[in-house]
Amino acid sequence: MSRLVAEGITLAYDARTVVSGLDLEIPDGSFTVVVGPNACGKSTLLRGLARMIRPAAGRVLLDGQPITSYGAKEAARRLALLPQSPVAPDGITVLDLVARGRYPHQSLLRQWSPADERAVNEAMAATGVDDLAERVVGELSGGQRQRVWIAMVLAQDTPLLLLDEPTTFLDIAYQLEVLDLLADLHAGGGRTLVAVLHDLNQACRYATHLVAMRDGAVVAAGRPAEIVDAELIREVFGLVGEVVPDPQTGTPMVVPAGREARRAPAVAENVEDVEDALSGRRL
Repeated sequence: MSRLVAEGITLAYDARTVVSGLDLEIPDGSFTVVVGPNACGKSTLLRGLARMIRPAAGRVLLDGQPITSYGAKEAARRLALLPQSPVAPDGITVLDLVARGRYPHQSLLRQWSPADERAVNEAMAATGVDDLAERVVGELSGGQRQRVWIAMVLAQDTPLLLLDEPTTFLDIAYQLEVLDLLADLHAGGGRTLVAVLHDLNQACRYATHLVAMRDGAVVAAGRPAEIVDAELIREVFGLVGEVVPDPQTGTPMVVPAGREARRAPAVAENVEDVEDALSGRRL
């Protein structure tokens, strides 16, 4: 069994159920990316896996035990979560923020130690923010801030790292910079990464394992090259298009149909009509 598994979990906010009866196993050592349309339950699933939301039914297993059986600090020594759009305290420096990642490893009897110092230094070096140690986090660029947040969860020194939309609000250059960093961390450290992304083409480029969701359910899961095709993008995103090899990486790349072809499914009586529209025979 993988270290992180969801068994029949139902996740809800008050009376509104977002995820119902979902089963999911995160492959150990993978860079798993969760994709799907807005409001399909991606971020809710990640919060459930990180025990930020208690399932109304089912359970999440961490290292073979219900995640709720661990104390807060013990769970945080096994799994780290970087939430969407985290906010740093006013005036905090990069070094102080990254050092907060060591909190799960400390107690009344164990305060700051050489191991903490080493973990913080290694996390800052791995993310390339060691030269920013004395800078105030609020003064940094978006890409720099995201690197600092990733350094903080790296300093937590867990084998599982969950990231909720780590590229949100970043321009394309910073998005790729952050994703390159995550790919390097995955390749070099043996960690299991789970990230929620909006961009399907970026997900296909970076993921070793892809989870596609719609309406609170997993539609498909596996290697991007094995599961991403035109049928999947229609089923998950309601998008008409084709899937071609990315000219840079060879991974699946989604090319949406033109405006007229994308309108075709609304009046098509069957799949052949859509295929005809895509090929230009009925445009």
